[in-house]
Amino acid sequence: MNVNVQFREDGDTLIGFIEGEIDTYTAPILRDELEMIRLTEGLLVELDLSNVNYMDSTGLGVFVAFYKKIVKENASLKLVNLSARLTRLFEITGLSELMEIGKGGATNARI
Repeated sequence: MNVNVQFREDGDTLIGFIEGEIDTYTAPILRDELEMIRLTEGLLVELDLSNVNYMDSTGLGVFVAFYKKIVKENASLKLVNLSARLTRLFEITGLSELMEIGKGGATNARI
């Protein structure tokens, strides 16, 4: 399986749509895509995970590294539309206490 990432800007929000599986093989692709984002103070990066059907600890590591970069640049990160399984993964690891996780707003329309 592969991972696909697409981005769309909406004012001060960058919306990313992630599809596929995030594991040892695909996590570097996701990491590279996230590293290409030019973060600015006040930017909200909203990542829609509704089409992520599997994620392992490698994927969690990518999100932790990206979260640290977001905090350093005074930007914001919101993960939206997670499946119950992904939500549980973030909860049991304690990451849901650090990262904002919720439902997408009006900006969650597909590209």
